[in-house]
Amino acid sequence: MKPEIRIVLLILMMCLFPFTAFANDAIDSGDTSWIIVSTALVMMMTPAGLALFYGGMSRYKNLLNTVAMTFVAYCLASILWILWGYTLAFGPDHGGVIGGLDHLFFKGITVHSISGTIPTYIFAAFQMTFAGITVALVLGSIVDRLKFSAWIVFTILWLTIVYCPIAHWVWGGGWMASMGALDFAGGAVVHINAGVAGLVLALVLGKRIGYGKEPMFPSSVALTALGAALLWFGWFGFNAGSQLAVDGVAANAFIVTNTSASMGALTWMFAEWFFSKKPTVLGIASGIVAGLVGITPAAGFVGIPASLAIGFGSGLFGFFSVTMIKRRIGYDDSLDAFGVHGICGIWGALATGLFANPSVNDGVSGLIYGNPGQLWIQLISVIATAAYTGVATLAVVYLTSFLSGGLRIESSEEIDGLDNTFHGERAFEIGDI
Repeated sequence: MKPEIRIVLLILMMCLFPFTAFANDAIDSGDTSWIIVSTALVMMMTPAGLALFYGGMSRYKNLLNTVAMTFVAYCLASILWILWGYTLAFGPDHGGVIGGLDHLFFKGITVHSISGTIPTYIFAAFQMTFAGITVALVLGSIVDRLKFSAWIVFTILWLTIVYCPIAHWVWGGGWMASMGALDFAGGAVVHINAGVAGLVLALVLGKRIGYGKEPMFPSSVALTALGAALLWFGWFGFNAGSQLAVDGVAANAFIVTNTSASMGALTWMFAEWFFSKKPTVLGIASGIVAGLVGITPAAGFVGIPASLAIGFGSGLFGFFSVTMIKRRIGYDDSLDAFGVHGICGIWGALATGLFANPSVNDGVSGLIYGNPGQLWIQLISVIATAAYTGVATLAVVYLTSFLSGGLRIESSEEIDGLDNTFHGERAFEIGDI
């Protein structure tokens, strides 16, 4: 190559380089790639993992209805998030309570918008998947008896009135964040929120026909086990992705997530083996999810030893809440959304205040590391979340009933099953049951 050509090329490179660097210096390609993958993982958790997990636990005559309601919840959340959910949760703070309407219909967000080190589009999409799975978790408390139309109305109202404000409090710069509450990936925002909402909805709807008097067997424990495996897989994106970066905290969140899930499964299994004399696959699958729920708020703040304790507590609390406690109180939480997500979410939030380790995340400390105030902050966040969710969900339930002409399906539909009477489909041929 001639010298003059080399000089011209060198000048062109020097001219172009500053513009290239300026356009990309805030975006980290590694962080962006990981959050895109994490978003896909969390998305899979709802219409694949949760649909199979809940569908398998529901009765055979309502399996497809459960899957359909899970699908619809995610679809509605995806649209609502674009229209007004994102701005209510992550728009400019208003009094620590709610986000402003600056980004209504995604106004002002373009391909050039950046949140931290990733494009705002992918940050918003990641958060959208959390909204989708949270409302879908509520479904577990009331399968077999809620009208499909009522579920659609409830989903829209609940995400707007309940989920978005709490997400803003914790992750959008609201009052809980200012107070110093720790919720790495959704102990309060997702699990306590969904669990308490499910309990309220179940209490208002009342028990299923024949509850406590006739057996209500799961349609397919195999489907539930597969759903639990997919949830476990997706949860790595759920927790490790919540760091929004590729670093040591994300790696820590990944390993403690797996450890807690494993410990939760083993604890539930041995508890069931001891008290019921049979270690069931359903129990193991439930223990996996309990361990995942418990570690969610703590994943970026605690080390491996604490994850063992959190998983153990989750398995134990989950097992007793869905056996002895539910049986004694007598409420009909169909698939134990409150027992697993509500109870284990509360345990995880408080355990974060106990075990937060300053060597894991920027000097954040819990009780056993000399900061008892953190446990108090966590307790306040738990009480506030449960109280607001309970009251606001009750209001949403009655508003839903008014708008949809009632909540509960007809007795004949409940007895015959919604797969056939409403959807005109069957998950199984009768001869296969």
